[in-house]
Amino acid sequence: MKNLKRRVSVIICIMLAFMLVSCNLKKGENKEEQKNIKITDSYGKELTFDKAPERIVSLSPGATETIYALNKENTLVGRSDFDDYPAAVSNVKSVGGVKDPSIEKITELKPDLVIGGAHFSKDTVKKLEDLGIKVAVLYGAEDLDGAYKNIMDISTILGVAEKGKTIVNGMKKKVESVENKVKSLNKPKIYYVVDFGKADFTAGGDTFIGKMIEKAGGDNIAKDTKGWNYSFEKIVENKPEMIILSDKFNIKKNFLATDKYKDLHAAKKNKVYEIDDNMLLRQGPRQADGLEALAKIIHPEAFK
Repeated sequence: MKNLKRRVSVIICIMLAFMLVSCNLKKGENKEEQKNIKITDSYGKELTFDKAPERIVSLSPGATETIYALNKENTLVGRSDFDDYPAAVSNVKSVGGVKDPSIEKITELKPDLVIGGAHFSKDTVKKLEDLGIKVAVLYGAEDLDGAYKNIMDISTILGVAEKGKTIVNGMKKKVESVENKVKSLNKPKIYYVVDFGKADFTAGGDTFIGKMIEKAGGDNIAKDTKGWNYSFEKIVENKPEMIILSDKFNIKKNFLATDKYKDLHAAKKNKVYEIDDNMLLRQGPRQADGLEALAKIIHPEAFK
């Protein structure tokens, strides 16, 4: 009996020792991971983090949405005036615009990282870095891969890369599902209204929205144009079957009340549709939702 008790005691001691070693190894691995957080931002600058940032000022609405999607909103201490999603972000202090925010307001928040987007000025970056504040400028290519890279960069910085992969994989599945639903359907001609009136602007074939129209099963009337400039004469010539515009600032109401636009064939046929363009324009986790919303407008029958 004594021998049995002794053996059990020895076995328990061995198991406890093994568990302690295992835990210490894991802690060591985690520390090693934290010491080696590295990304290259959109300016080609390599950034190294000894630990995940705990106080972030985000001056990119897409980055802000990504931080929330990663469940790391507790790290967000500042935002831009344009960050409005999710609604809870309104409780975070604003430091100004996305291009030239208030340096004073940013420094008051004592951030260990500032994230800027495509419109962030290099002069502001320099001013912040001269104050010893780390800055990451993150904006991807004008396609979904650009959004995926941004999400992975931010999740890597925050030490939750696996969560980032989960979000990206979910987006890819949704994109694939949408493309499969519309790939065999006829493509109606789409006129996407960016601006109108004194001059006309639409989404050219090289723009993100232009590419999304094609993915969503539409035929972008400006697919052979680069950039945003377009003429009203070309709009008429291409005879769009559907018109899509932002759901903000009463654009639809003003568009349909403006001479020549209200006389377009699609307008007369009541084929003018609104979309939350922030889902399309902001590089972040909602862009796959934006594609789906666009496809549902163009091909509602595919989603019944």
